[in-house]
Amino acid sequence: MKPFLRIEEPPRPAPPQGFALWQLGFRPLYLLASSFAALSILLWALQFTGHLAAPYLPGALWHAHEMLFGFTLAVIVGFLFTAGRNWSGQPTPTGSLLAAFCALWLAGRVLVLTPWGWASAIVNAAFPLAAAIALAIPFARAGNRRNYFFVALLALLAAATLAVHLNQLGAIALPAWAGIGLALDVVLFILCVMGGRVIPMFTNNGVPGAGAQRRNGVERLALGAVLALLAADALRAPAWLLAAIAAAAAAAHLARWLLWQPWKTLRTPLVWVLHLAYAWIPVHLALRALAAMDRIPPSAATHALTVGAVGGLVIGMMTRTARGHTARPLRADDWDTAAYLLVAAAAFVRVLLPLAQPAWLLQAVLGSALLWSTGFALYTVRYFNALTRPRLDGKAG
Repeated sequence: MKPFLRIEEPPRPAPPQGFALWQLGFRPLYLLASSFAALSILLWALQFTGHLAAPYLPGALWHAHEMLFGFTLAVIVGFLFTAGRNWSGQPTPTGSLLAAFCALWLAGRVLVLTPWGWASAIVNAAFPLAAAIALAIPFARAGNRRNYFFVALLALLAAATLAVHLNQLGAIALPAWAGIGLALDVVLFILCVMGGRVIPMFTNNGVPGAGAQRRNGVERLALGAVLALLAADALRAPAWLLAAIAAAAAAAHLARWLLWQPWKTLRTPLVWVLHLAYAWIPVHLALRALAAMDRIPPSAATHALTVGAVGGLVIGMMTRTARGHTARPLRADDWDTAAYLLVAAAAFVRVLLPLAQPAWLLQAVLGSALLWSTGFALYTVRYFNALTRPRLDGKAG
């Protein structure tokens, strides 16, 4: 007997087609940053083992410069171009202008591998300075004074990279590593500001009943201590003062992190990755205090920040931004979780192994490089389509 009425589900709309790479800042800059993260660390491993030489910036300086002013800065600018549009309600670079920013960034990565030092200096300083101007315009139009400080921080990063290059060119006597140190402090402050804004919010949105809290006194102390550390570094403060400030900052950021209830996020990878990464900030600050007192090598503190905090927060935020701004579910899948674990393992290997066994430094560097590169290569392959195709809901962005 045939049914009187056949009920059929409506066909699902086909996902939008086309090329969307230049529609918003996070798309090309996250793709460039993740690709570069995977490639450049492998190049550094070859330099570290003596199989590759850099013609302009010497090995360790090239590695530090490229991790800060290549990889990290690309992610920061991609994030700010994306968030800045939401904060101000004004357009940020898209289309051909965004493509020009990416070309400028790529030129900087190529020029540091050539003998053309002055060209490298100009181009590498121009990228963060141009990004600062591109953000200042929509912020000024909207009267968005709350975020003006990001413009100043990008300008500071431009000054820091310029200092590195001018030292290499013999134009100034300031040590090149002073520029790297300034950039590390600026990046630390950016992470602390953005972490404080988004991690409690994402925790409460993604983990019902988490109860992540922000307390004004702790917030002021945590951010103020980082600014004090930046000032102490810039003024070449004595070691005992640097150690005291770093130790106080470590305690403040540990208290801040505990207020966010990190243990309640263990079943939600898209959230726990941010908590795990932020935990490296008080570790970094504690290690900085020990390094100032000559108890441990300074590189342990540096890599706690760069591999642990920067790497973890970047892989977590790139995943969340790519999902949220392309209308995909805000839920990490197994591939995302694998990338998180690889980058987290890279931090543990690079920081803890040499502290436990200094003779294993070479193995730690190579093992960490392989883990890190695999994690970011996984992101690049996994999110290539999402970053180059239109949003699933058909909206712009």
